[in-house]
This record gives sequence, structure tokens and C-alpha cells, in this order.
Amino acid sequence: MPPLRPANPVIPGFHPDPSVCRVGDDFYLACSSFEYFPGVPLFHSRDLVHWTQIGNVLDRPEQLRLPVDMPSSGGIYAPTLRHHDGRFWLIVTNCSEGGGNLIVTATDPAGPWSDPVRAPGVPGIDPDLAWDEDGTCWCTVAGVSQVRLDPSTGRTSGTPHRLWSGGSGAKAPEAPHLYRIGAYWYLLIAEGGTERGHGVSIARGRTPSGPFEPCPANPVLTHRGTDHPVQNTGHADLVQGPDGSWWMVLLGVRPGGGTPGWHVLGRETFLAPVTWVDGWPVVGEVDLDLPELPWPLSPGPVEERRDDFDLPALRPSWISLRDRPAEHCTTEERPGWLTLRARGRSLDEPDVVFTGRRQQHLACRARTLVDAAEGDGGLAVRLDERHHYAVEVSGTEVRAVVRVGSLRTVVAARTVAAGPVVLAVTITESATPHGPRTGPDVVTLGFERPDGTFTELAALDGRYLSTEVAGGFTGRVVGLYAADGTVRFDWFDYEPLDGSTSPSSPRRSASMKDGQRVTPEIRSPYMAGRSGTLT
Repeated sequence: MPPLRPANPVIPGFHPDPSVCRVGDDFYLACSSFEYFPGVPLFHSRDLVHWTQIGNVLDRPEQLRLPVDMPSSGGIYAPTLRHHDGRFWLIVTNCSEGGGNLIVTATDPAGPWSDPVRAPGVPGIDPDLAWDEDGTCWCTVAGVSQVRLDPSTGRTSGTPHRLWSGGSGAKAPEAPHLYRIGAYWYLLIAEGGTERGHGVSIARGRTPSGPFEPCPANPVLTHRGTDHPVQNTGHADLVQGPDGSWWMVLLGVRPGGGTPGWHVLGRETFLAPVTWVDGWPVVGEVDLDLPELPWPLSPGPVEERRDDFDLPALRPSWISLRDRPAEHCTTEERPGWLTLRARGRSLDEPDVVFTGRRQQHLACRARTLVDAAEGDGGLAVRLDERHHYAVEVSGTEVRAVVRVGSLRTVVAARTVAAGPVVLAVTITESATPHGPRTGPDVVTLGFERPDGTFTELAALDGRYLSTEVAGGFTGRVVGLYAADGTVRFDWFDYEPLDGSTSPSSPRRSASMKDGQRVTPEIRSPYMAGRSGTLT
């Protein structure tokens, strides 16, 4: 096997607005989660490249309340994660009604995290925490303004005052992070909006409240106006690597297809090297292949492809829409099965019972064995209520359902024998050569016959499940839902088809069958034990 090669994105899929901190030899990173529960996924790494999700910060209803009618792309925005005085501190904005800025703490980043302390005096979004030598905590927010804060009580003192807001006329100064590095305080911000004009700028001053002198080379990072495969680069945070070198985590997207380019996985977390010249950071290339690191790589455990729902709780990577009450989502009602009990009538409704995982690979396959004897439901690729593709079971009918904007239609349906059925979604990159209007990928919906034969119901252009079409701040989530009654799922498979199981794994080859990429270890569940091997 070839040696591991570090690659970007280091956390693929819908993992935007990264905030990172180092504690000894360990690194921890948190991301935005928007309308999904639990909120704020938290990752651990020893090498800045391989990240393992160890939990979610807001994993209890007491910590996170998202109204069931809250629009998609609302909810939890842009956390800042810091370690100070022996504790982890996280401040984040809940943009739903009755939310506001919240502070939670933990001694163990894997949890439990405290109930939130509200900070009503902190204005705006994207809050940052920084402590000066006297122990005073400064909270800086998008805009960019700053106020003194007691993070243990949420009380502010004084009036928020303006700092520095980037280049003249720059759009959306946001994502501020304040650091003491050497003799200066550095104020890092994003500007230009989180679309193609996104960038990172920096200023420095002698005190945490300024005045701030902008870097002559601002923006220190942007890919605007380039043909780089990584676009929308911004919303960054700085950290020192194991050897004391400096690095930047940031969000970016990977557009695919023709013009204007569509990104479907959402904003992902990337890593870039940083050097210092004349007291200013110089950001290296945000390449898909990272440079060789001056410390050993430390791969974590690889998440199993199949989830048999044998645990009393779902893995941390599973996310649900807005809440997850046990009466609607549980693995304990029928042991070894995930039981979903319907609330909303379809994926078009904000209160639909849906739980899934982020799509993290440009090519992948998801499969599930579903028992819909007592209801209707199935397997979906979701961007929001108005943009999703699904293959669902109702009685002895399997159908492919498409929602794009105001249009909803059943594009195909087939009759199957009564009993559990395997549903499948395969996502593949568009075939070459590309034309100017070629979509980014193809989403194929179907089901498997008892002998393992795959029946295709629809092959759909993936551009309609992209941010460029739908808008918003999230990315695709592949998952399971109940639209009526009670629906049970025996297992769920998620498999990358591009051969990579992590950002730094060597690629494997895949063969073709009926025009689709397959890997040899896939077997029909009707011929297999729960381990997925032939019996």
C-alpha cells in the first residue's frame, strides 16, 4: 500500500466555519450545524490532518432548541472554540427565534458540555472569545465590533465599540478571531461574503481593542477571480502545529460541472500552511494535496461503512432535523433497527422526521434495508425542504420522488413484493467531456431485488441539489425519513466510490457494472449476514 499522503479538505462535506484550538499535543475543532440536531460537531486530531468526530457540543434539548417551523439555514452559526484556565469554552449564535449568543463549557471536549449561558449583551453573529494578560475576556463579533464579557455569567460591561472592518467597502466583514502573537494582537476576519468573493484579511495592534493597522498584503487569502479547484475560501482560524509552525483552518468549496459551477457538499474544512514575514502571516496554497508535514501522521479510526443500529444511541455523525425526540427516532424500540415515527407528511415539511449523515465524497453510494409495513418512508438526499431527491416505499410500491423549488413529482414507480426492501442512492461525478452546462454529478435512485439486482428508477442531474441553485449555507445530507406511520431500518451503508475512506487514504480502484461504479465487497443483504459477508 502506498504511504499516506495528506490531502484537503481535511474534514470533507458540510463542515463550515471551522474554529480550532490546541491543548498540549491535541487539537480540537468545531463547526457550524445550522438546522440540524445535535449541534456543533466536535473533532479531535493529533496531526491537523486526520480528524475524528468525538461528539456534538449541543446534544441535549436543554442546550439547543430549534423551532420545528424554523427555515433551513437558520439555527446554529459559527462557533468559536477556545481553551482557557483549564476549561474548554465555546460561544455560538443560535439564529432561531428566542436564540441569541450562547456560551457552554467543558473540562472534557467529548462532553458533557454545560447548559448554555446566554449573552444578550453580545450583538450580532460570529462571536469570538479572547483573554488578555489581566484575565479580561473580549468578545468580538461580525461587523466588526467588540465588548467586554464575563463568559461565566454572560454579562457584558461597557458599550460595544467598532474595531476594524477590512478593506474599504468590503462586503460582509465577519468571522473575527483575536490572538496575542508576539508583541501584537492580531485581528483575523473574513470579508467579501461566503460566496466566490470570500477572503481572509488581518490587522494588528498593541492592545486587544486596537487601534488596528491593516496588513499591506490584504487579503492574505482569497481565490476570487481564479480557476482554482477550491473556491469561496474564508472564515479562517489560526493554530500552531506540533512543531510550532503555523497553520490555518478555513472553509472552502469544490465546485463541479460547467458554468457557473455547482458545489454540492457544502462548505468544507481545509488546511493551509502559514509563515510569518515582517510580522505578518503569509498563507500558503490551499491545495488538494497538502505539503509533506514535518511531523508524523496520526490516522484515527476509520468509521465503519455499515451502521447496524445496535447501539442504544446513534453515532455522533448522525444528525436530525431540528430535534430528535425519542418517540420519533429510536434504536431501542426494535433492537438492531432504527425506528422512525412520522410527524410531517413529507420531506417538503419542516417538521418531517429525518435523520442522516453528511455526504462527504463526490462519488458515493448509500443503501438501507427498510421495513415500511406500518408506514411510508425511505432514503433521501436532502439539501432543504424545497430541494431533495428520495426513493421511498409505500405498501408494495417503490417510487422516486423529486422536489426542486416549487415543483414536486413522482418520476418513476415500481411494484415490489411485500416485506423489507433495499433502497439505494448512487452519486457519481458527471462523465467527461464536460460542456458549459454540464451538471456536477448524477444522483441515481433505485432499489434491489431479492437476488441483489439493482433496479434504477431515475438518474437525476445533481445541480438542483446545490447551493448555487437552492441558496443557503448547508450541504447535502443523505439519510432516512418517515412520511407516514412507523418505518424501521435494519441497517444503513455509506460507501465512498472514489476509493478514499479518509482525506489521506490511498485511492482504490473500482469496477463498472451496468454503467455504475461498484466495489467488490458489496453483497446483497438477502445473501449476507449482518457483517456483510457471504453466508
